[in-house]
Amino acid sequence: MTRTFRFAAAAAAVAALVNLPACAAPGTVDSLSGPIRVETVARGLENPWGMAFLPDGRMLVTERPGRLRVVTADGAVSEPLAGVPEVFARSQGGLLDVALHPDFASNRMVYVSYAEPGPDGASTAVARGRLTETALEGVEVIFRMEPKVEGGNHFGSRLVFAPDGNLFVTLGERAKFDPAQDLSNHMGTIVRITPDGAVPPDNPFVGQDGALPEIWSYGHRNIQAAAIEPGTGALWEVEHGPRGGDELNRVVRGGNYGWPLVSWGNHYTGGAIDDPPTRPDLLSPAFYWESAIAPSGMTFYTGDRFPDWRGNVLVGGLRGQTIVRVAIEGEDAREVERLAMGVRIRDVVEGPDGAVYALSDEDNGAVLRLVPDGDERAQR
Repeated sequence: MTRTFRFAAAAAAVAALVNLPACAAPGTVDSLSGPIRVETVARGLENPWGMAFLPDGRMLVTERPGRLRVVTADGAVSEPLAGVPEVFARSQGGLLDVALHPDFASNRMVYVSYAEPGPDGASTAVARGRLTETALEGVEVIFRMEPKVEGGNHFGSRLVFAPDGNLFVTLGERAKFDPAQDLSNHMGTIVRITPDGAVPPDNPFVGQDGALPEIWSYGHRNIQAAAIEPGTGALWEVEHGPRGGDELNRVVRGGNYGWPLVSWGNHYTGGAIDDPPTRPDLLSPAFYWESAIAPSGMTFYTGDRFPDWRGNVLVGGLRGQTIVRVAIEGEDAREVERLAMGVRIRDVVEGPDGAVYALSDEDNGAVLRLVPDGDERAQR
């Protein structure tokens, strides 16, 4: 039995034991650490997709139709900020993630990823601009996924700044399958660029004929969750499998993660895909879900409100309507529990107050805040 299979089997056993009722009481969910209070910070957001905390405790929140808003700690929602680029708001496309420059306090630079329309279809792009009270100013596109193709699925995309200041951008393979193995395009890759969009000279495929130099890893399907592990600086990502087989991967420089050659899931047509152990030359996931959770958004928890969660990954689940807690053990991982939220979770972020914040992916979506039931500490 392979190590990955053992992890999957263990996860199934854990899920059978700890998948708990959606609500133990109004506004609470059960967890292994005790009841958790779920507060609605703000509502009325149309399919919110990504969020980032500003130094003053306010949040930037994207809405997939193409709006970027500021949400205060007490739930006030701003008018849409001006300056956001035009987006391809069809199917899974639209305005996606948002991130702050590591030196935001001095330069006010905000980054957004989005599906960008063009003559040949659409592709994921990244733009940046300087935040004012009402707009992003001086907006410039610093990265465009090549090529643009028809269709509205699998754009990715999360933005993650690494400890060295470079920016990781996760990209879906636009539901085109084979291009994820072709280094001459960006589909199904993670790219690594500098904050102004240049190519770092130590990227793995710099100078290789037929390879795009922005690529850091490839063979991915549709990555909508990524985060840096505190302490190690390692990039971890969670990507959608096909029919089952959602993957948690520790990303290594130049790694090939196998899609569409191998997967723990099957094609939606019912056709089988070779399991990862059949190709030892390709990288296998640290953990996988045989039954899809449809992952989107993740964070490493480091706060003090949930001591049992420190060092764990919290992953949003769309199909499962959950937040999944995963323990990282070196280069391996195991599922610990699922918090049954009762709504599709699009993003999960740890707030500056140590609470966990989540976005519900709905036409009337909300910013949710999770704290231990009975914890009355004020937001800070």
